[in-house]
Amino acid sequence: MIRKNSWVQITKVILKPGERAINLPEPTKKVPLVMWVKGYLQNDAVIGSEVKIKTLTGRIESGVLVCENPSYMHTYGEFVPEILKIDQICKQTLFGGEFNE
Repeated sequence: MIRKNSWVQITKVILKPGERAINLPEPTKKVPLVMWVKGYLQNDAVIGSEVKIKTLTGRIESGVLVCENPSYMHTYGEFVPEILKIDQICKQTLFGGEFNE
């Protein structure tokens, strides 16, 4: 049981595949548009149940409860050597000489 006012994450289908725009790429058109939102649980609940949450901006959203205390996970893709070189060029241009972080 997850208690009211716990920090949680929900998911909700916004558009079913048949409701999506016709000009989308085929692989995109075949899947639903899904929203993931974090906020404070408004009532005690269990994972998988339909719940309401209050977001940090004060919006009330409803959806399926997927986890308690969700972490922030970011990925910007694989390493790209060219971006490292661009970083070095920018620092050289901005700060001159050897740039020591």
